[in-house]
This record gives sequence, structure tokens and C-alpha cells, in this order.
Amino acid sequence: MTRDPDALSQLGRRVLELEARELAACADRIEGSFGRAVQLLASAQGRVIVSGVGKSGLIARKIAATLTSTGTPAAYLHPVDSLHGDLGIVGRTDVAILLSKSGETEEMFGLLAALQRLGVPIIAITGGRQSTLARMAREVLDAGVSEEACPHDLAPTTSTTVALAIGDALAVALLEVKGFRREDFAELHPGGTLGRKLLLRVRDVMLEPQGILPQGATMREGVMALARHRGLAVIAEDGRVAGVVTAGDLSRLAESEPGFIERPVASVMTRTPKTAQADELAAAVLGRMERHGIMAMPVLSDDGRIVGVVHLHDLMRAGAV
Repeated sequence: MTRDPDALSQLGRRVLELEARELAACADRIEGSFGRAVQLLASAQGRVIVSGVGKSGLIARKIAATLTSTGTPAAYLHPVDSLHGDLGIVGRTDVAILLSKSGETEEMFGLLAALQRLGVPIIAITGGRQSTLARMAREVLDAGVSEEACPHDLAPTTSTTVALAIGDALAVALLEVKGFRREDFAELHPGGTLGRKLLLRVRDVMLEPQGILPQGATMREGVMALARHRGLAVIAEDGRVAGVVTAGDLSRLAESEPGFIERPVASVMTRTPKTAQADELAAAVLGRMERHGIMAMPVLSDDGRIVGVVHLHDLMRAGAV
């Protein structure tokens, strides 16, 4: 047995190239049965029951998980356990996806008969287009391969890769049909990075407005506000933002006008500052702040009243990036 790294790499390359060729051949065979299968799944009033034995069972579990996470409730059902009580999870409004390389897996036959008795339509993912499974299915998706990547053409490798890819294709087509959005994905994945990014709102990160200055305040008061409130002084009248003064404004003013301390903030402030809404996605506001080189923004309510202040570093620490 060779242990040469280059030879071993060549073996790995052969497997990947073989599986890539079989995937391309599978894509060429996509036809009306695939579209009808997607329509059948999209119209189901119940869940999608996914089943298989052995390696096909592992692929079935992954397909069920992918469907569930993309807005199509699905459950894996072991075909043997289904005959010992687990068939109770199947409803008459469900649709089933059954996986078998040959389509003649004996352990599947009891479940097949039970599904037919319940009137549950079956989508078969199989390489045996004339098999028992194919004959009993409403739609057949061709997962046949010319050979396994295993050098003995025995261990399920290429065939399970193709079956998994077909499952992914079904899930993606379904989410398109259902109009499943990024926000929907985040709702189902609140613990993940994408979930945090898409669910985090400005209101979750903003600070309460403090030290709001009137337009008649002097820059002496403005300097104190900047020091206390992390480089942003907000000037407001009747609860509405009239302008802001930033640490950058202070630096430029100090360089150009040593006696600035008694100037009114109204003569220094930016009168049309960038602002955020409390219900905005934190990631969107973070992007806006980075584009404009802003470290902090006033947060406004729908009627334009100031309800908080949001800082760039707080957004980054909260995972909005």
C-alpha cells in the first residue's frame, strides 16, 4: 500500500473527479419529475417524512434537517422502527421521500406498504428506476451512478453524494417556491452567527439618550457632553434632533480657533446628521457608519424623536458585523 503523499493526493483527486462527473450527469437528467416533486412537497399540508436504510438513512437524516431549516417541516423515520410504533408520526397529509440505491431494500417494503395504506404520496430517490420502490412512488428522481468511488465499487460513496445533492436541490427549489427569506432563516437559526446578524436590531444595542444639549448651550457644555458620552453630543429641541457635535468637530475647532469654548453649539453642530431607526437591522446601521466614518449616531423613533444613541464599537461587540 502506498504512503507517498503525491500518490495519496492523486487517489483523493480521483474520488472528487469521479463524484463531480456523476453529479454533472445527474444534473443532465433533471426533468419534469423533479419539478413535479417540488410541487408535491410545496403543496403538502403536513410534514415531509424522509427515510432510508444504512448510508441512505444518514443522507435521509441530512435531507430532513436541511428541509426543516429552510422552512419545510420534515422528520426522519427509520423504516424498521416505523413498523414498531414510530409510524404514528406519519399523517395522511404528509409527503414521503424514500432513499434507496437499488430501490429493492427489503427493510423499506413494510414502510412502503404502510405509506400506501395511508395514502401518503412517495417521492423516490433511487438508482433503480424499474425497482419496487420506483413502481410504488408518485415521482422518481434518478440517483443512478455508473460506479462508486470505492475501488471495489461496493461502499456507497458516489451514490450517496448524488442522493444528498438531489435532496439539496429539492430544498433550495422549495425555499424559492415558498419565498423563504434570509430573515426567515435567521429566525430558525437564532444561535448562529447569521441569526445574530439578521435578528439584531438597533434597539437591542442602543444606549438611552443622555446629556441632550439645547441649541443655546456653549461649547464648554459640549466638551463635557463629549467626554461623558463617548464622543457624541446631541443637540435637540422638543425631543427632536437639531444637530450633533462629535469629537472630530472638537479637534478641528480646537486647532483653528483657540477661544472656541464660549461659542454656542448651534454654530458648530452638524445640522443634518446621519441617524438610525430603533427597528433597523444593526448590521445595516453598522455598514452605514463604516461607509461614512461615523463612530456614533442618534437613534430616532418613527415620529422623529430621539430615543437613544448607538455606537460603532457596541454594534461590533454585539455581533452585527
